[in-house]
Amino acid sequence: HQFTMGDAEYSFSLTTFAPSGKLLQIEYALNRVAEGRPALGIKAKNGVVLATEKRVTSPLVDETSMRKIENLSGNVGMVYAGMPPDYRVLVSRGRKQAQQYYGVYREVIPVSQLVRDQAATMQEFTQSGGVRPFGISLMIAGYDETGPQLFQVDPSGAYFGWKASAIGKNHVNA
Repeated sequence: HQFTMGDAEYSFSLTTFAPSGKLLQIEYALNRVAEGRPALGIKAKNGVVLATEKRVTSPLVDETSMRKIENLSGNVGMVYAGMPPDYRVLVSRGRKQAQQYYGVYREVIPVSQLVRDQAATMQEFTQSGGVRPFGISLMIAGYDETGPQLFQVDPSGAYFGWKASAIGKNHVNA
């Protein structure tokens, strides 16, 4: 993405629109997603498949320590494209939300509720002082009483249900 010269002075504020009509911090986050390793999700009648490319960037990295697909609960999994540290924060928050729900209701959290909670966290980071938007997009897959579900959550906190979708580098060709 290219920004006009007049936009630069707006790039440090989370809540100030540039003259071009963009929130540049969100644009920066979307650029991080576009640079990330591709991931995709496909919903079927009896489940959902998540897949991703896990490429080790150095021979010194222990490949077993890198995880791109994580379970948030027994019925919900998640994959990302973008910045790994941001993903770890959302995995931790998602697991905590799922466990709190189970502690109260003694049943697994509905997929759509966990997606809403993750999206709300991501949206909150687009408007709070002292933080920046998450530089990731998520594919969240799960199965509950309504059947298999697949959602995509973008850095802005916007989320959509999909039959199939892809995120990350070359997501259009996935």
